[in-house]
Amino acid sequence: MTMTEGLAISNNVYFAHLGRRLGFDRLKRYAHWLGLGEKAGLDIAGEQLGVVTAQEPRAGLGRMATFGDGISATPLQLAALVSALANGGTLHYLQYPRSPQEVQVFSPVVKRRLPIADAISGLEDGMAQAVKRGTGKKARTRGQTIHGKTGTCSERIRRRRTSLGWFASYNEGPERQLAVVVLLRGGWHASGPQAAEIAGRVYRGLAEHSYFSSTRTQEVQTASLPPDCCAN
Repeated sequence: MTMTEGLAISNNVYFAHLGRRLGFDRLKRYAHWLGLGEKAGLDIAGEQLGVVTAQEPRAGLGRMATFGDGISATPLQLAALVSALANGGTLHYLQYPRSPQEVQVFSPVVKRRLPIADAISGLEDGMAQAVKRGTGKKARTRGQTIHGKTGTCSERIRRRRTSLGWFASYNEGPERQLAVVVLLRGGWHASGPQAAEIAGRVYRGLAEHSYFSSTRTQEVQTASLPPDCCAN
Protein backbone atom coordinates (compact mmCIF):
# COMPACT_ATOMS: atom_id res chain seq x y z
CA MET A 1 0.00 0.00 0.00
CA THR A 2 1.22 3.51 -0.82
CA MET A 3 1.00 6.68 1.26
CA THR A 4 -1.66 7.98 -1.14
CA GLU A 5 -3.89 4.95 -0.60
CA GLY A 6 -3.25 4.91 3.14
CA LEU A 7 -4.38 8.52 3.44
CA ALA A 8 -7.33 8.04 1.07
CA ILE A 9 -8.93 5.23 3.07
CA SER A 10 -7.44 6.15 6.47
CA ASN A 11 -5.82 2.75 6.85
CA ASN A 12 -4.75 2.20 10.45
CA VAL A 13 -2.58 -0.82 9.66
CA TYR A 14 -0.49 1.21 7.21
CA PHE A 15 0.13 4.06 9.65
CA ALA A 16 0.79 1.72 12.58
CA HIS A 17 3.48 0.02 10.52
CA LEU A 18 4.90 3.40 9.47
CA GLY A 19 5.00 4.60 13.06
CA ARG A 20 6.91 1.54 14.21
CA ARG A 21 9.41 1.97 11.38
CA LEU A 22 9.99 5.64 12.21
CA GLY A 23 10.55 4.99 15.91
CA PHE A 24 9.54 7.07 18.91
CA ASP A 25 12.32 9.66 18.82
CA ARG A 26 11.63 10.52 15.19
CA LEU A 27 7.86 10.63 15.68
CA LYS A 28 8.27 12.99 18.63
CA ARG A 29 10.74 15.17 16.71
CA TYR A 30 8.43 15.40 13.70
CA ALA A 31 5.46 16.27 15.92
CA HIS A 32 7.30 19.20 17.48
CA TRP A 33 8.71 20.19 14.10
CA LEU A 34 5.17 20.46 12.69
CA GLY A 35 4.00 22.65 15.58
CA LEU A 36 2.39 20.20 18.00
CA GLY A 37 3.06 20.81 21.66
CA GLU A 38 3.51 24.55 21.13
CA LYS A 39 1.15 27.46 20.58
CA ALA A 40 0.12 27.94 16.96
CA GLY A 41 -1.25 31.44 17.44
CA LEU A 42 0.29 34.83 18.05
CA ASP A 43 -1.24 36.46 21.13
CA ILE A 44 -4.52 34.52 20.84
CA ALA A 45 -6.07 34.48 24.28
CA GLY A 46 -7.07 31.10 25.66
CA GLU A 47 -4.96 29.00 23.33
CA GLN A 48 -3.37 25.93 24.87
CA LEU A 49 -0.18 24.02 24.11
CA GLY A 50 -1.59 20.56 23.59
CA VAL A 51 0.62 17.61 24.50
CA VAL A 52 3.36 15.57 22.89
CA THR A 53 4.38 12.74 25.20
CA ALA A 54 7.96 12.67 26.47
CA GLN A 55 8.07 8.87 26.45
CA GLU A 56 6.68 6.10 24.29
CA PRO A 57 3.02 5.36 25.12
CA ARG A 58 2.26 2.06 26.85
CA ALA A 59 0.06 1.05 23.93
CA GLY A 60 3.02 1.34 21.57
CA LEU A 61 4.04 3.31 18.50
CA GLY A 62 1.31 1.81 16.35
CA ARG A 63 -1.35 3.42 18.51
CA MET A 64 0.59 6.67 18.64
CA ALA A 65 0.81 6.88 14.85
CA THR A 66 -2.82 5.92 14.21
CA PHE A 67 -4.99 7.09 17.15
CA GLY A 68 -2.64 9.72 18.55
CA ASP A 69 -1.92 8.05 21.87
CA GLY A 70 0.33 10.41 23.80
CA ILE A 71 -0.61 13.40 21.61
CA SER A 72 -3.22 16.06 22.26
CA ALA A 73 -3.62 18.66 19.51
CA THR A 74 -5.69 21.83 19.19
CA PRO A 75 -7.72 22.88 16.13
CA LEU A 76 -5.39 25.86 15.69
CA GLN A 77 -2.33 23.61 15.55
CA LEU A 78 -3.91 21.50 12.81
CA ALA A 79 -4.99 24.63 10.93
CA ALA A 80 -1.40 25.89 10.96
CA LEU A 81 -0.13 22.47 9.88
CA VAL A 82 -2.43 22.07 6.86
CA SER A 83 -1.77 25.70 5.92
CA ALA A 84 1.93 24.86 5.75
CA LEU A 85 1.13 22.00 3.36
CA ALA A 86 -0.96 24.35 1.24
CA ASN A 87 1.71 27.01 0.92
CA GLY A 88 4.65 24.72 0.19
CA GLY A 89 6.15 24.24 3.65
CA THR A 90 6.09 27.50 5.63
CA LEU A 91 4.65 27.28 9.13
CA HIS A 92 3.18 30.65 10.14
CA TYR A 93 1.94 31.94 13.45
CA LEU A 94 -1.84 32.16 13.25
CA GLN A 95 -3.23 35.63 13.88
CA TYR A 96 -6.71 36.86 14.69
CA PRO A 97 -7.35 40.44 13.51
CA ARG A 98 -10.46 41.71 15.26
CA SER A 99 -11.30 44.83 13.26
CA PRO A 100 -11.05 46.23 9.72
CA GLN A 101 -8.16 48.38 10.91
CA GLU A 102 -6.23 45.36 12.13
CA VAL A 103 -6.93 43.59 8.84
CA GLN A 104 -5.47 46.54 6.93
CA VAL A 105 -2.13 46.34 8.79
CA PHE A 106 -2.02 42.54 8.90
CA SER A 107 1.38 41.04 8.11
CA PRO A 108 2.24 37.30 8.09
CA VAL A 109 4.71 36.12 10.74
CA VAL A 110 6.81 33.05 9.90
CA LYS A 111 7.45 30.53 12.66
CA ARG A 112 9.71 28.21 10.66
CA ARG A 113 10.24 26.88 7.16
CA LEU A 114 9.87 23.13 6.84
CA PRO A 115 12.00 21.19 4.32
CA ILE A 116 9.01 19.16 3.13
CA ALA A 117 8.56 20.45 -0.42
CA ASP A 118 9.52 17.10 -1.96
CA ALA A 119 6.96 15.24 0.15
CA ILE A 120 3.99 17.58 -0.23
CA SER A 121 2.79 16.28 -3.62
CA GLY A 122 2.40 12.75 -2.25
CA LEU A 123 0.54 13.99 0.81
CA GLU A 124 -1.71 16.21 -1.30
CA ASP A 125 -2.60 13.33 -3.60
CA GLY A 126 -3.66 11.19 -0.66
CA MET A 127 -5.63 13.99 0.97
CA ALA A 128 -7.39 14.80 -2.32
CA GLN A 129 -8.30 11.14 -2.77
CA ALA A 130 -9.60 11.01 0.80
CA VAL A 131 -12.16 13.64 -0.20
CA LYS A 132 -12.90 12.28 -3.65
CA ARG A 133 -13.54 8.67 -2.65
CA GLY A 134 -12.38 8.02 0.91
CA THR A 135 -13.30 8.84 4.47
CA GLY A 136 -13.59 12.58 3.77
CA LYS A 137 -15.92 12.35 0.77
CA LYS A 138 -18.71 14.24 2.54
CA ALA A 139 -16.55 17.38 2.19
CA ARG A 140 -16.71 17.29 -1.62
CA THR A 141 -17.56 20.68 -3.10
CA ARG A 142 -18.37 21.34 -6.73
CA GLY A 143 -15.75 23.52 -8.40
CA GLN A 144 -13.20 23.06 -5.61
CA THR A 145 -10.43 20.55 -5.02
CA ILE A 146 -10.40 19.87 -1.29
CA HIS A 147 -7.46 18.19 0.43
CA GLY A 148 -8.40 16.68 3.77
CA LYS A 149 -7.77 14.00 6.37
CA THR A 150 -10.24 12.53 8.82
CA GLY A 151 -9.44 11.30 12.29
CA THR A 152 -11.54 9.38 14.81
CA CYS A 153 -10.09 8.88 18.28
CA SER A 154 -10.90 9.53 21.94
CA GLU A 155 -9.73 11.45 24.98
CA ARG A 156 -10.10 10.83 28.70
CA ILE A 157 -12.03 13.45 30.67
CA ARG A 158 -12.62 12.86 34.37
CA ARG A 159 -11.98 9.12 34.00
CA ARG A 160 -14.38 8.86 31.08
CA ARG A 161 -13.46 8.41 27.45
CA THR A 162 -15.08 10.77 24.98
CA SER A 163 -15.12 10.23 21.21
CA LEU A 164 -13.44 12.79 18.98
CA GLY A 165 -14.01 13.34 15.27
CA TRP A 166 -11.50 15.42 13.31
CA PHE A 167 -11.29 16.78 9.81
CA ALA A 168 -8.35 18.99 8.78
CA SER A 169 -8.43 20.40 5.26
CA TYR A 170 -7.68 23.13 2.75
CA ASN A 171 -8.85 23.92 -0.75
CA GLU A 172 -6.69 24.20 -3.86
CA GLY A 173 -7.08 27.08 -6.25
CA PRO A 174 -5.36 30.00 -7.97
CA GLU A 175 -7.62 32.54 -6.31
CA ARG A 176 -8.58 32.19 -2.65
CA GLN A 177 -7.47 29.39 -0.38
CA LEU A 178 -8.89 28.50 2.99
CA ALA A 179 -8.01 26.04 5.75
CA VAL A 180 -10.96 24.45 7.56
CA VAL A 181 -10.56 22.28 10.67
CA VAL A 182 -13.53 20.68 12.43
CA LEU A 183 -13.38 18.99 15.84
CA LEU A 184 -16.39 17.11 17.20
CA ARG A 185 -16.56 15.82 20.76
CA GLY A 186 -19.28 13.56 22.11
CA GLY A 187 -20.92 10.20 21.49
CA TRP A 188 -20.89 7.78 18.57
CA HIS A 189 -21.68 10.54 16.07
CA ALA A 190 -18.33 12.27 16.77
CA SER A 191 -16.36 10.76 13.90
CA GLY A 192 -14.00 11.91 11.19
CA PRO A 193 -16.54 11.46 8.36
CA GLN A 194 -19.10 13.49 10.31
CA ALA A 195 -16.55 16.27 10.81
CA ALA A 196 -15.84 16.14 7.05
CA GLU A 197 -19.53 16.66 6.35
CA ILE A 198 -19.57 19.83 8.45
CA ALA A 199 -16.44 21.14 6.71
CA GLY A 200 -18.11 20.42 3.38
CA ARG A 201 -21.05 22.60 4.40
CA VAL A 202 -18.60 25.43 5.10
CA TYR A 203 -16.89 25.10 1.70
CA ARG A 204 -20.17 24.76 -0.18
CA GLY A 205 -21.77 27.68 1.63
CA LEU A 206 -18.83 29.93 0.83
CA ALA A 207 -18.76 28.75 -2.79
CA GLU A 208 -22.44 29.64 -3.16
CA HIS A 209 -21.57 33.18 -2.10
CA SER A 210 -18.60 33.39 -4.54
CA TYR A 211 -16.09 33.50 -1.69
CA PHE A 212 -13.44 31.76 -3.77
CA SER A 213 -13.79 34.16 -6.71
CA SER A 214 -11.09 36.82 -7.01
CA THR A 215 -13.64 39.21 -8.51
CA ARG A 216 -15.80 39.25 -5.39
CA THR A 217 -15.78 42.45 -3.36
CA GLN A 218 -14.66 41.45 0.11
CA GLU A 219 -16.48 42.68 3.19
CA VAL A 220 -14.62 42.47 6.46
CA GLN A 221 -16.65 40.92 9.25
CA THR A 222 -15.51 40.35 12.80
CA ALA A 223 -16.75 37.92 15.41
CA SER A 224 -15.86 36.91 18.93
CA LEU A 225 -13.51 33.96 19.25
CA PRO A 226 -15.37 31.06 20.94
CA PRO A 227 -13.80 30.38 24.35
CA ASP A 228 -13.36 26.68 23.61
CA CYS A 229 -11.85 27.05 20.14
CA CYS A 230 -8.41 26.15 21.42
CA ALA A 231 -9.33 23.37 23.82
CA ASN A 232 -7.42 20.11 23.67
